Amino acid sequence: MTLAARVDMVGKEDRKAAVAAYKERKSVVGVFAVRCAAAGTVWVGGAPDLDKIQNRIWFQLKMGGCPHRSLQAAWNAHGSESLAFEIVERLEVEDLAFARTAALKARVAHWAAALAAEAI
Repeated sequence: MTLAARVDMVGKEDRKAAVAAYKERKSVVGVFAVRCAAAGTVWVGGAPDLDKIQNRIWFQLKMGGCPHRSLQAAWNAHGSESLAFEIVERLEVEDLAFARTAALKARVAHWAAALAAEAI
């Protein structure tokens, strides 16, 4: 076996290990808030994976395809610099999907009321 072939095999093994580790990682369920400093508006939402939700929302906003019209309007009017993302609460929930969904929905409603925010 040549050196190049051995290096290629090691690269494939490393990639497989990285993919396996990514699939096995625990996702963090929780509630997040997006605040617009310019308008003083707050949006609250829940996510099954807090590590990914900001990138998803920011991508939707950049592309002009955010389903939350008031958030898209704030982005268009004030720009990305005026919006801030924060994690409000991390939830320790059961592995059952329906229990996780119900708990998340209840906590989003709580934080929307507590922060006088729009639920998204």
